[in-house]
Amino acid sequence: MRHDGHHLLVSREGARIEIQDSAAPIRDRDGSIIGAVVVFHDVSQLQSMARRMAFLASHDPLTGLLNRREFEERLKEILESARSQGLQHALLYLDLDQFKIVNDTCGHIAGDELLKQLAHHLAREIRSSDTLARLGGDEFGIILERCSVEKARRIADGLRQFIKDFRFVWQHRSFEIGVSIGLVPIGADAGSLTDVLAAADSACYVAKDEGRNRIHLYQPDDTALAQRQGEMLWVHRLRHGLETNNFELYCQSIVPLATDRNEGNFYEILVRMHEQDIVLPAAFIPAAERYHLMPAIDRWVIESVFTLLQRAATHTPGKRLPVDRVAINLSGQSLGDEHFLEFVIECFVRHHIAPSMICFEITETAAIANLTRARDFIGRLKKMGCRFALDDFGSGLSSFGYLKTLPVDYLKIAGDFVCDIVDDPVDHAMVEAINQIGHVMNLTTIAESVETVEILEKLRAGGVDYGQGLCIDVPRPFYEVLDLAEKDWRSLKARARAVL
Repeated sequence: MRHDGHHLLVSREGARIEIQDSAAPIRDRDGSIIGAVVVFHDVSQLQSMARRMAFLASHDPLTGLLNRREFEERLKEILESARSQGLQHALLYLDLDQFKIVNDTCGHIAGDELLKQLAHHLAREIRSSDTLARLGGDEFGIILERCSVEKARRIADGLRQFIKDFRFVWQHRSFEIGVSIGLVPIGADAGSLTDVLAAADSACYVAKDEGRNRIHLYQPDDTALAQRQGEMLWVHRLRHGLETNNFELYCQSIVPLATDRNEGNFYEILVRMHEQDIVLPAAFIPAAERYHLMPAIDRWVIESVFTLLQRAATHTPGKRLPVDRVAINLSGQSLGDEHFLEFVIECFVRHHIAPSMICFEITETAAIANLTRARDFIGRLKKMGCRFALDDFGSGLSSFGYLKTLPVDYLKIAGDFVCDIVDDPVDHAMVEAINQIGHVMNLTTIAESVETVEILEKLRAGGVDYGQGLCIDVPRPFYEVLDLAEKDWRSLKARARAVL
C-alpha cells in the first residue's frame, strides 16, 4: 500500500517532517501475513521546492508581489464581476518617474533594493481587499475592488504623495522618486482585459507626458489619450514600413535668389510613406520621434540616397550628374546615437560618394539638445568635405548664442517667419536679422516655405541667398530627378533594406 498524499510526522520536540509512506506485508513460508514493513520517505525538500515553484509561477521573485500573469487572471475575474453583478472597481497603473537615475548612478543592485523597499511599503498603503502586482521593470498595477472613481482618485493621490515623500538611501546618497499613475474605472462596459490594460497604460503615459508625478483619469473621449493611441498605431505602421520598404524618397530644389549666383543643382531629400496614398512626414515624424524610431528612418534614408547616387553615377560614367548636392535631414536622436557617425562614414566608403555632394541638415533644437555630440559629428564629417545646415533657425530659445558654437555652412530660416514676411512686419524684421547675422558669420542663408511670388521678391530684395518652397519647385521622386527608372528604385530599395 502506498499513500501518495503527503503526511506529516511530528516529533516530540514539535518539528514537522513531510513524508510519503508505504506499507508492505511480511509473509511466512505458508504465505500467512506475520507482520509489515512500513517505509517513511522524507519529502520535505521536494515539497519546499514544489511550493517555491508554485509561488514563482504567480509571484515576482524580486519583490514577492504578484506577477503580471497572476495579476491579469485576477483582473479577468474583476471584469467578470463588473459585468455580471454590476460592481464598480478601478485599476491603477503606476510607473516610477526617477527610477532610471538610481539605476544609472548606483547600479542595478541599488535599483533592485529600491523596488523591494517600495513594494513592501506599497503593500501596507493599500486595503486588504486590493491586489498589488509588479507588472515589469518599474511598473506596478493595483486592482481596487468595489471602489468608486472618487475613492480611487483619493487612494491614487495618497500613493502618489507617499512615493513623492519616500526617500531611498544608498551608500550615504539619498534619492527622491515620483510616480505617474493612470486610473481606469471598471464598470459593466469596461471592455476586455486588453482594452482595460491598454487604457491604463495610455493614461499613465499621458500623466508622465504632462509633467510626471501626477494622476490621469482615463476617459473614452480624452483628446490626449486619443493622440497617444494614434501614435501607438503609427509605431506599428512605421515598423512595418521599415520592414517592407514602404518609404519613398522625394526631393525639392534649393535655388539661388540672386541671378548671378549658381553653385549647381541643390536638392533637399524629403521622405514619404507609401501606403494606399502618399503620407507626408508631418503625420508620422512626431510618433517616430516619441518612440525613438528616427535613427532607423535616418539610416534608411542615408543608405537609400547613397545607393541611388551610386546607381546614377554608374549609368552615366564620365558625365555630370543632374544633382550636384543633396541635403539630408538628421534627427536629434541620430545625433545622440554613438554608432551613427561610424555608420555614415561606412556608407561614404561603401558607395564611393564624394562627401562634397552631401549636406546634412540638423534642426536648431536637436543641435542644442546634443551640443557636444553635434559639434563632434559636424567636425568629423566637415574634415571629410561634407557641409552642414542648421535647419528651422529662429524657432529655438537661444538661437544667436548657440550659433557661434556650431561650425555650419548654411542657415535655414524657419518657415514660420518666412511665410508671413509680406504682411507681418515683425516676421519681416526677424528674417532680416537672421539673414544679416548669418552673413556676418560668413554663412549662406536659405529661406524655407517660399510659397508665393511676393514672398520670393521680398526675400530677394532682402539679400537672402537661397530659397525653397512650392513657388520655386514642387517635391518630386528623387529617382526621377536622377533620370533613373522606377524599376531601378524598386530594386535598389530592396538592396538598401538588406544592408540595414
